[in-house]
Amino acid sequence: MTDGAGIDASGASASPAGDVVGGTAPCAVAGGGGSPAAAGPAGHSVPDLDREIMTINIGPHHPATHGVLRLVVDLEGEMVREVRPVIGYVHTGIEKSCEDKSYWKVIPFVERMDYVSYFFQMEAFCGAVERLIDLEIPPRARYLRTLFLELNRIHSHLVWLGTTALDLGAISMLWYCFRERDKILDLFEMATGQRMHTRYFQVGGVIEDIPLGFEAKCRAFAEEMPIRVGQYQDLLDRNEVFLSRTKGTGIVSRERLLELGVTGPLLRAAGDPWDLRKAFDYLVYPELDFKIPVGTVGDNYDRYRVRVAEMVESASIVRQCLDALPDGPFIADDRKYVLPPRSELSTSMESLIHHFKLVTEGYRVPPGEVYYSIEGPRGELGCFVLADGSAKPARVHFRDPSFVNLQSFRDMAVGGYVADMIASLGMLDPILGGVDR
Repeated sequence: MTDGAGIDASGASASPAGDVVGGTAPCAVAGGGGSPAAAGPAGHSVPDLDREIMTINIGPHHPATHGVLRLVVDLEGEMVREVRPVIGYVHTGIEKSCEDKSYWKVIPFVERMDYVSYFFQMEAFCGAVERLIDLEIPPRARYLRTLFLELNRIHSHLVWLGTTALDLGAISMLWYCFRERDKILDLFEMATGQRMHTRYFQVGGVIEDIPLGFEAKCRAFAEEMPIRVGQYQDLLDRNEVFLSRTKGTGIVSRERLLELGVTGPLLRAAGDPWDLRKAFDYLVYPELDFKIPVGTVGDNYDRYRVRVAEMVESASIVRQCLDALPDGPFIADDRKYVLPPRSELSTSMESLIHHFKLVTEGYRVPPGEVYYSIEGPRGELGCFVLADGSAKPARVHFRDPSFVNLQSFRDMAVGGYVADMIASLGMLDPILGGVDR
């Protein structure tokens, strides 16, 4: 059912992943910042003196580019005639560095690619390795992973909403969103000891069980979050400046987004309910009841409404995980890949030696290759791992949704005002650590 804002909550899945193909749009580049030339007699070019194209740089150190992104923009007055994203300024070589690390030591590495949704990077890599070694994680670990992924999804969307609203002049939203974000970071710190880059997921499950008091605090947050989302909407949906900056701007059709391989909220805002949590069977998502918000127009306002509705659905998933959280172990009992319990280290020399060898040398993974994909806050996040039988992966590669989705930015911006381009970039929600890797 579609509400008045053009958002439809659907539990259906979309066309299979094989229908999505990658590609880039051809760019008609204006030359040198001068006047574009028209075709003249005998093939000679004749300058169009009525038009003046100015080429400017936005970024790479500009708050509105949401990271170290450089935009080379051709402007005709206030109209965007061409935009060329320039990336690579924060290239860290993480994927290549993973080839020199044991599987054990890769986990904190991959967390730092998309530094806003680090739990998803952990799940993508750990899930891929678990499939290579055919290791099943316990039910309690699956519920805990799902719970922390959805908390991280809310965290990511809060950072997006606060910074994007700030781009459009709604500075109060930044403080409100970061107030709720801080509560999520408190939960992360309570369970893992770290607020960011927690290394909480481990091949076989999670590194520790949740502590006493965590469930009550997490449940209180999950109950409060939908109320806070309603307050955000009251502020923004009645703001004429915000509405004029988002409604009808940055429209890209569903068909064009599929051509570019775009996934996540950007695709769902255009009316396609494709979500890997519904399409694929991983963790405990098939056992949960939640809806997939979709838009109708595919403009910046639909992108805002879809992500806001997703925060409410994620809070519902968190509550369901707490309600159904089973008893039992939080990590698999396979000493070949899993560290022995810490309580054994002071009483068993064998456990101490085994712990030392796993941490220092790692474990061997049989030869094979696997691609494991999940639904991240920005779309399909996939991890490819090639194993050669050693204790180090032969190849690790991530399909980062920020990198793929950035292709659609030109379609959003060209032909619109430069101010609308800033709004579209915020609604794109790129994380440059994931783009460059």
